[in-house]
Amino acid sequence: MPAQRLLPDTESEDLLALARELAREELAPLAAEYEEAERFPREQFRLLGKSGLLGLPYPERWGGGDVPYEVYLQVLEEVASAWMSVGVGLSVHTMSCFALVHHGTPEQQDRWLPGMLGGDLLGAYALSEPHAGSDAAALSTRARREGDGYVVNGTKAWITHGGQADFYTTMVRTSDDGGKGISCLLVDGSTPGLSAAPPERKMGLTGSTTAQMIFTDARVGADRLIGSEGEGLRIALASLASGRLGIAACSVGLAQAALDEAVEYAKGRTQFGRPIIDFQGLEFMLADMAAAVDSARATYLDAARRRDRGLPFQRQASVAKLVATDAAMKVTTDAVQVLGGAGYTRDFPVERYMREAKVPQIFEGTNQIQRMVIARELRRA
Repeated sequence: MPAQRLLPDTESEDLLALARELAREELAPLAAEYEEAERFPREQFRLLGKSGLLGLPYPERWGGGDVPYEVYLQVLEEVASAWMSVGVGLSVHTMSCFALVHHGTPEQQDRWLPGMLGGDLLGAYALSEPHAGSDAAALSTRARREGDGYVVNGTKAWITHGGQADFYTTMVRTSDDGGKGISCLLVDGSTPGLSAAPPERKMGLTGSTTAQMIFTDARVGADRLIGSEGEGLRIALASLASGRLGIAACSVGLAQAALDEAVEYAKGRTQFGRPIIDFQGLEFMLADMAAAVDSARATYLDAARRRDRGLPFQRQASVAKLVATDAAMKVTTDAVQVLGGAGYTRDFPVERYMREAKVPQIFEGTNQIQRMVIARELRRA
């Protein structure tokens, strides 16, 4: 069972209970089927929107929940523990709304945020490119000002919800001034000249579509510029700092699911006349798994509480992302070991958990990049 949470008030406890019920009743029963079929769970995102879970950390004025990040992340953990693809998708959607919430004009916010936070519109975050992954300042997708808008050409890579999203928070180059020449456009998914390449063939998160997005003379109105020209990289990095906490929470949810499955199996499987959970070798393995899950959860909660208090949290977010994703990889691998041969089959979910645990160590900044961020922050201290 998931660890007992410490929530700030009864309303937050009710929200978490709702998320747990939705995860258990509406998401978990479909996860294996959808992942096997590589089927995108669009209706499940609409359900989250109707239930008020698609805009939790954002203002009520536009349909958000206005809850602390600490609470939002615990809801996200519950969702991911039932279905990692939906949890990651919820985190990406939340990050995709960040630019408009924090840098949009009131007119832009009133126009688009109600649909984005209410579930009618699903978002994607388009920063990476085939030759600009960790080096975000090297992106080359170009937006040329023409008349009352921009003409965009280039390719974005590894886009979660690519080809499925209704809007793409897209970082583009508007000048050749290095990182200072990057701007942010809120691109409608139906924009002429915007197309999706065939989805990537992935080892995990197969229900979550990932694809390149190709801009070929795509015309985007100037009213879709978020912030000023040249602010895009700053907006992108701020979005990522919060987004990394979402990935940390998802990874903890995945690790918790693997731990729960391993404990349940170890209680029911008997060898030499007793449950295998009674053997010290497995006891210690399960104890280490539980310690890893609890420790990872503590890191993302610490970072979230700093964020909620308005304190610097970038280093703590990188720590949380690093610790939680590494823990998920270790815990899911150990869960397969606990189940033995059964864990290597698709009759049990732990093999899928193990496959899903790998990519969180890579996206939203690889764990090697997180170490660089942490070290850079230490030098500044």
